Amino acid sequence: MSGPGRLALCAFAATLMSACSMLPLVDPATWILQASFLLAIQCGVGALGRRVPLPRLLTVAAQAIVLVVLLTIAFAREEALAGFLPGPQSVQRLADLLSAGADDVGRYAIPAPNTAGIRLMLVGGVLLIGLAVDALAVTFRSAAPAGLPLLALYSVAAGLSNGSADWLWFLLAACGYLLLLLAEGRDRLSQWGRVFAGAARPRGGSSSGIGASGNGALAPVRTGRRIGALALGIALVVPAALPALDSGLLAGTGGGNGKGHGGGTISAVNPLVSLQNNLNQPENREVMSYRTNSTGVQDFYLRILALDQFNGNEWRASTRRLKDVPKRLPNPAGLSPDVAVTEISTNISASRSYQQTYLPLPYPATEVRVGGRWRYEPEGRTLVGDDGETTGGAQYEVSSLVVQPTADQLAGAGTVPEALRREYTQVPDSLPEVVRKTAAEVTAGSANAYEKAVKLQNYFASEGGFTYDTSVNSGTGSAAIGRFLRDRRGFCVHFSFTMAAMARTLGIPARVAVGFTPGSAQSDGSMSVGLRDAHAWPELYFEGVGWTRFEPTPTRGSVPSYTLPDTPSGDTADPARPETGASAAVPVTPSASDSCPAQQGGGQGECGSSALPGAVTPTDTGTPLGTVLGLVLVAVLVLLLPMLPMFWRTRVRARRLGSSTGRTPADATARTLAAWQEITDTAWDHGIEPDESQTPRKAAARVVRMGRLDTEAAAAVHRVASAVEQVLYAPEPRAVSGLAEDAQAVRAGLRGSADRFNRFRAVVAPRSAVRVVWAMSERGAALTGRWRAPRRPAWLRRPSRQQG
Repeated sequence: MSGPGRLALCAFAATLMSACSMLPLVDPATWILQASFLLAIQCGVGALGRRVPLPRLLTVAAQAIVLVVLLTIAFAREEALAGFLPGPQSVQRLADLLSAGADDVGRYAIPAPNTAGIRLMLVGGVLLIGLAVDALAVTFRSAAPAGLPLLALYSVAAGLSNGSADWLWFLLAACGYLLLLLAEGRDRLSQWGRVFAGAARPRGGSSSGIGASGNGALAPVRTGRRIGALALGIALVVPAALPALDSGLLAGTGGGNGKGHGGGTISAVNPLVSLQNNLNQPENREVMSYRTNSTGVQDFYLRILALDQFNGNEWRASTRRLKDVPKRLPNPAGLSPDVAVTEISTNISASRSYQQTYLPLPYPATEVRVGGRWRYEPEGRTLVGDDGETTGGAQYEVSSLVVQPTADQLAGAGTVPEALRREYTQVPDSLPEVVRKTAAEVTAGSANAYEKAVKLQNYFASEGGFTYDTSVNSGTGSAAIGRFLRDRRGFCVHFSFTMAAMARTLGIPARVAVGFTPGSAQSDGSMSVGLRDAHAWPELYFEGVGWTRFEPTPTRGSVPSYTLPDTPSGDTADPARPETGASAAVPVTPSASDSCPAQQGGGQGECGSSALPGAVTPTDTGTPLGTVLGLVLVAVLVLLLPMLPMFWRTRVRARRLGSSTGRTPADATARTLAAWQEITDTAWDHGIEPDESQTPRKAAARVVRMGRLDTEAAAAVHRVASAVEQVLYAPEPRAVSGLAEDAQAVRAGLRGSADRFNRFRAVVAPRSAVRVVWAMSERGAALTGRWRAPRRPAWLRRPSRQQG
């Protein structure tokens, strides 16, 4: 097999070996077979293009076209033109599948089902990586940079997967990359003929003759080893630096310490995943159903977890220690025996498609009877799946308390413990001053924390002129809170987060709970909870009562009875708000949940969008000025960088042909050689590579022949070539006039005989601009002193037709 063919095969194998690291993410993993077949076709097209041979860019373009056609045939054949050509309908089909795949990624835990959308993302991703690797390593003969897309493929898989098998995939991907480097090194050396290492070096002495070049022959091998070691080190460090994403494809939790007992931690997971587009879906898919003996179903919120840290960019759950689930959960923190409570029992059945690692529970639960591997987090009173356990298809029974405090009990709440107050009243320095100012104005004249909390709730729910709007961007940070107070439009994310932040500025401990509103009553007496019932609400702490729910979101959920004026505590709900009872069904119109359909994956469902803390950037859409300037700078650089070769070439041409000062023989020689260099580079820009082995006269004839120059341009080339020979070999070089005009005439002749593409490339992407890279490489080598002749990729070497 030829060198390029062997290199192409190694590029195919390296891509496939790195793609194997994504096998644990999806079950079944049959997608890898489809990806392998399509990747082989794509690589085959590249091999044919190089064999023709096509220009490098055309080879890559042909592979890209084949990639689109293959994806169209595989995933949108029915919508394609003639069954294989991409058209508007097939493109829309692929876009719909990608959108569905993105939703599935956030919905399912690892291993996710092999849905069409996820399969398109995996197969398409492998083909894109394969195209990049094949183009870099084979078409452009530079295997070392090809490790970057391979590293990206492995790093994504390593960051999302869980388990000791990561090392197997790492070794497989590493071997693929090293195989690619070895194949490229062997191909490079084969271009120089057989490599002789010479005789064995005697101890204490040095070899001579050909053997003296043994170290030089081994230098590429050592360089390959260095590159490989560096790339493998990065591959180890990058996944280790990424936060653990254990349970979901894009969001997950750390489920303790495996199968052991006691200890373990719960990772800081933010369940806010961007599912806002689900609000526009016609179907409110059921995620669970339940039966309860509670008489106040309108207050029966199913809670997933609480977000108790606010860092200015997002609200997130703290990292907590996990324990084994006790037979009976401890009494809720801060709840006094003087407060009336009623214990109720609920049977919950989760849909098989609803898969996440937090178990939805009424708050506060006192006893949970559930099968599977679950751990208990005491501070938030939540149950977390361990070792991949999810809610999919779970059926469990929960005993919980209905806490019925009176307004007097809340108003007379005792002093909050200092440690709890300090933790749950922290606000970031970036919180806009308008938040503190508005909180103080709204609660002015309040006698206690309870009155402040009720005034805050009423301000958002009815008195402040706020509008429930699910089309608002779901930022969760300080800037989003400031915009919400200014625009007064948002949904449950904005209402709950803003009220919690305001409460904290007033010294009231606050956090945000994530879960579901009660759902809709069914004819058989059960309650059905759908995606649109997902919700977020603030919980405020009162000593003697504990964590207490408030409802600031207008027209969603139910206002707690203990916040209503002159109303005895109990199960009475606000008649102005939708409620669910044994005889009245909750409307199926978008609920607070509408803004926050629950996520069914490793991240937990909730309103709005956010991100995994430490894993991806926060979803706060407030863009600081520095970020805007940075983006503008990046955009300018992206636009200008491709134009730098054109600017450099224009400047060099002007310098070479514009110098007319100096009348000494040295000046005449410099002007003549500069004109000749300009003609040589102009011919190179139009596709005629310079041949340093030829004399100026023969080089001129070659330019005339290959450039198909007319009589005037040909005469100009020969005049400049004669002038070069005269200044190089004559005893007394004399000045020659008209060199700049001759160089311009040659340029006009080359442009006139070239086709449109070559004329465009000669201006925008001149080939001779590579001299800048040569100069930088030589200067770098001179500074380091480590290499006399730095090795360059094939496309950066000085062109020459000399052999041996």
